[in-house]
Amino acid sequence: MSQKLFAELGLSPEILKAVEKMGFETASPIQAEAIPHLLEGKDMIGQSATGSGKTAAFAIPAIERVDASAARPQVLILCPTRELASQVAEEVAKLAAFKKGVRELPIYGGASYDRQFRGLRAGPQIIIGTPGRVVDHIGNGALQMDSIKTIILDEADRMLDMGFREELDQVLQAVPEEGRQTVLFSATMPEGIRNIIARFTKDPVRVKIENTAATIPAIEQGYVDVDWRSKTEALCRMLDVNDVKYGIIFCFTKLQTDEVCEALNARGYSADKLHGDMTQAMRERVMKRFRERKIELLVATDVAARGLDVDDLEIVFNYELPHDPEDYVHRIGRTGRAGKSGKAISLISGREYGRLQQVMRFTKTQIPRLPVPKIDEVSQKQTDRLTESLKECLDAGEYPVQDELVEKLLTDHTPNQIISALMYLLNDELARPVERIREDDQRAPAQRRPAPTREPRAPHTGEVTGVTDQNSAWLKLSVGRNAGLMPGDVVGCIAGESGLPREVIGAIRILPTLTLVQVAREHAEQILQAINGVRLRNMRLSAAEGSPPAPMGEGRPSGPRRPNREREDFDGGGERGWEDAHRPSRGYGEGGSGGPGFGRSGFGAGGHGPARRPYGGAGRGFGPPRRSFGGEGESAPPPRRNFGGEGSGGGEGGGYDRPPPRRRFD
Repeated sequence: MSQKLFAELGLSPEILKAVEKMGFETASPIQAEAIPHLLEGKDMIGQSATGSGKTAAFAIPAIERVDASAARPQVLILCPTRELASQVAEEVAKLAAFKKGVRELPIYGGASYDRQFRGLRAGPQIIIGTPGRVVDHIGNGALQMDSIKTIILDEADRMLDMGFREELDQVLQAVPEEGRQTVLFSATMPEGIRNIIARFTKDPVRVKIENTAATIPAIEQGYVDVDWRSKTEALCRMLDVNDVKYGIIFCFTKLQTDEVCEALNARGYSADKLHGDMTQAMRERVMKRFRERKIELLVATDVAARGLDVDDLEIVFNYELPHDPEDYVHRIGRTGRAGKSGKAISLISGREYGRLQQVMRFTKTQIPRLPVPKIDEVSQKQTDRLTESLKECLDAGEYPVQDELVEKLLTDHTPNQIISALMYLLNDELARPVERIREDDQRAPAQRRPAPTREPRAPHTGEVTGVTDQNSAWLKLSVGRNAGLMPGDVVGCIAGESGLPREVIGAIRILPTLTLVQVAREHAEQILQAINGVRLRNMRLSAAEGSPPAPMGEGRPSGPRRPNREREDFDGGGERGWEDAHRPSRGYGEGGSGGPGFGRSGFGAGGHGPARRPYGGAGRGFGPPRRSFGGEGESAPPPRRNFGGEGSGGGEGGGYDRPPPRRRFD
């Protein structure tokens, strides 16, 4: 499709001036196809990928068809979220900047009713709102629908997914059918909205723009395969290596959004969050700060995926992939907008790989796997940034001269030593500490050494052993099993921070809130100094000398244990059976007194026995569901158990299996 200029679409000089001011000359494919049809007043179904410019495609014709002299609502635009309604209202305001008398008004939930009442009384021609709040204003009479000539559903599929079907029907039915222009725009067009199309449109024109090089391929995509416990550190490393200054991180839940935002701020990044539990005022305040670049990173849920319209966004991260591939398209569509390039990276772990396959099938693209940046790469990147900052400062010459200090240092040290020490101190002060993760300890298959022959393993005791008790010391660490700590984490932390070989580490005992580690006594002090204060499993580690743990299995007082009455066997006894005649029971049997029974379910003889205490005796009686008692009479056997004895009880004889008792036996 050949590109068209906006000047070729028959637009008014005021609209062309506004478009030029916004920096656009050439119409996108959806704009070039849709605008002529909408200017003619036709109903239309538009389908195009996010970021393709469909907002201007329906906003420009809507503004052109407005009668500026009539101060009453003429165009109604419905959006699924507050953010999208706000974005569309801003876009309409820019496009109508030179149209005198044309005013727009956003109305959505979370904002003040009084302010919206005043705005509606002022007579705006274009109303942009969410379905719920629009229905409220129709109900209270503040929004008059008899003058509406054009109704536009933006992201129609999303509104149905969010449960606005009833509200959409109410709004569409409130618009006068005569002379009504109905327009549906969406990034996708599922089967569910065909009913709306059939009921509320007349011979609609269908415009569908396929995903081409102007949409998905303009975004450089990739994924990182990482353990879920390493996701936050992997994300930070990707931020450092890519030198991200302006990006969005999408999470799957509101709780996850809070946790990721808190973790990023704790690591020194400038981040804020956006999700559905925040009030509208808070959300608007966060978006204002993000657009003004007062924060570098925005952590958000999918509630913001279709409502964000931010210029020059560098990168989008998927901390966790969405279940719906369409949501993935909307997420990454926040970058690479209007033909610009962008980047999208997804962090994949465990079951998310299946979701990644669905995304690749849906988008018909192969997403390459990216390696997790290593500690050396991150450190080198941090050093490079410090070097660049130093060069810029030197070139600008905006620094105080320190000749006296330099001369003093040069008396005892060379210039190289001084610069090296300064770079070390600055990098240590300014750079983010890099944590070790599982991926740092993984070796490629070709690099693995052949497994040595070893003696047969001793019985597992839950410990990792490397040194003996002689000449060893025990250290106590403040992180335990509750933080998800594994023996490999402890070994990697000690070896990585101290630089000592792993052979100096002996037994490791991981408890719920702390960990005991056996190390070679000669290196104990060095290890304590190296690991104290580092972060392990997202917790600051405190290490000190400790005492050896109790051997596995000890710690419980010795002595005779209280009998487990639920597993006892009983001899018969008619008198006691009669004593417990009032207690409930399940099985039934008869016979004389017998010896001990076997199994879980059976029937003793004599008297009425309790549900959990069998007592045999002469005559008929009920036995418990979990006891089997022998006798000279008949007894029903327990499920899947062999019983021997005279008759069917205990004693001597052959065994047999029978199903559990479900009825009375004689």
